[in-house]
Amino acid sequence: MGKIIITDIVPIIVIMALGYVCGKFHYFDNDQRQGLNKVVLNIALPAALFISIVKATRGMLAADLTLTILGFVGIIVMFMLSYFLCKLMFKHNTQEAAVCALIAGSPTIGFLGFAVLDPIYGNTVSTNLVIAIISIVVNAVTIPIGMYLINLGQARDNEKLAMAAANKQLPTAAPAKGDVAVDPTKDPKTDKDAEISVAASDKKGKAKRHIKNKNVAALVNALEQPVCWAPILAIIIVLIGIRIPDQVAPTFDLIAKANSGVAVLAAGLALSTVKFSFGWETIWNTIYRLLITPAAFLGVGLLCGMGHDINKLAMLVLSVALPPAFSGIIISSRYNIYVKEGASTTAVSTVAFAVTCLLWIWLVPKF
Repeated sequence: MGKIIITDIVPIIVIMALGYVCGKFHYFDNDQRQGLNKVVLNIALPAALFISIVKATRGMLAADLTLTILGFVGIIVMFMLSYFLCKLMFKHNTQEAAVCALIAGSPTIGFLGFAVLDPIYGNTVSTNLVIAIISIVVNAVTIPIGMYLINLGQARDNEKLAMAAANKQLPTAAPAKGDVAVDPTKDPKTDKDAEISVAASDKKGKAKRHIKNKNVAALVNALEQPVCWAPILAIIIVLIGIRIPDQVAPTFDLIAKANSGVAVLAAGLALSTVKFSFGWETIWNTIYRLLITPAAFLGVGLLCGMGHDINKLAMLVLSVALPPAFSGIIISSRYNIYVKEGASTTAVSTVAFAVTCLLWIWLVPKF
């Protein structure tokens, strides 16, 4: 266990601290920071998600139907529960709650899955199966759902601002897709609450189309993002049964390897731009990510009869007890949504995992 902390947890903390220091000393300006986030979100992360998912097979998904169903349903339920609780308890809007769910409701399985589970349970078929299932649902299901909710929330906010401007008889035009949605009564240069639209810098120069239905528009906008369509394409390839040749993997691995390190650095940069928050929301998100989610999986797993294979149940519990997915904080920083709470939750949860990891390793075999 000490080896895991030294080789996996400590580097995350050090690189995040490095990003924080770089941000405080203005080593990166805002444009450079956003460019760094864009490289991760639009190139490195999609490549990492794609190559990690296509390594799975239909046989792996069918090998243990109970594990597959519990993994898919459980992650989605805990993701949506985090979303609704964020809105209910802390009064956040739709897009903020969506980013909260991407952070508090999703484990960083792609980054720490093998690094944590392999030394404890060995590099076995069961280990690979658990990591593959959780990785697929986190990357190919919850990220598209989160992006859809972000687009939907911002579309509603744009509509409300347009209506408010019209009621005040101020000349305004409905924000075009890709524009920043701001209150026309405020100076956009000083309005710190203005959020960047998800489509902001990715749609410039492209033909604009108008979709009246907000739900359809939000879905289309989400599916146009590489971080959404890349994992969905990968899962389709897996379900069809197409095998990607091993010789293709290095092509994706070269850029995918940049994902984790740059994502953690970017998380530190994001944290440097806001006041660190160690309030009730950060504490709640940390408890939800590291304690409530794995406890729910443990309870349901026992009810579903997984108690006969305690090692597999322990691997499942530990895989969903990992710190927040770094894709969440990248999306948060990239689009300037839920940055303070998201970065603080990521930092606190990563440190706290060194303790909660030991708790779950000790506790699950007791059942």
